Amino acid sequence: MNERYQISHQTPAVEAFNELRVEAGLSNKEKAAIEIGLPNTLFAVSIYDGDTLIGMGRVVGDGGIVFHVVDIVVKPSYQGQGLGKVIMQEIMAYLDNHTYKGSYVSLIADIPADKLYEQFGFRHTAPNSAGMARMY
Repeated sequence: MNERYQISHQTPAVEAFNELRVEAGLSNKEKAAIEIGLPNTLFAVSIYDGDTLIGMGRVVGDGGIVFHVVDIVVKPSYQGQGLGKVIMQEIMAYLDNHTYKGSYVSLIADIPADKLYEQFGFRHTAPNSAGMARMY
């Protein structure tokens, strides 16, 4: 990782969070929803180049039984530098120290990002189970 980049374990500002999501092709979220959601994060990793948010990831869940990895994203102009891997290394360090025997850690992987997550021990659940979602 470029030494000029800084890693923070704080959630980013609401506007920066949504701007990065949209720029990277993820869905736009309502400001009110972000204002509720971000403070309920169990763990966050944000990467900055100066004041610019260039990458992030979060862990949400109940803190004991269920953990869900979400919002893994790197600004398109910074992709290809291994920042997604850095984000996942930070998340895995958190999970390695805050989960319990039998804790369930899940994520929804966009293709081809599933290849990144496989490097950290995540496996497709099919055919025994399948991810399901309902979007409002």
